[in-house]
Amino acid sequence: MQTLTVRDLRYDFKKVEAWLADGEEIEITKHGKPFARLSPPGPQKAPKFDLKAHKKRMKDTWGDRVFSAEEVREMREAELGDFS
Repeated sequence: MQTLTVRDLRYDFKKVEAWLADGEEIEITKHGKPFARLSPPGPQKAPKFDLKAHKKRMKDTWGDRVFSAEEVREMREAELGDFS
């Protein structure tokens, strides 16, 4: 485990970032005493897509509405900010 001070954390963050990227756990000290620990994030697990819940949200939002091609084009232009 690497150790550094609060001051090091503030003024030499690139070193901290490199240690975390290498998987190091870091202990931060303040006035010579342990203050906090930083550790790299664990593996991120993507949430499972729930098709039934998605369909329910769509139904709750839009009902049985079916948009025409022109309405879809207008919505896309509005999202992108292209009002030409």
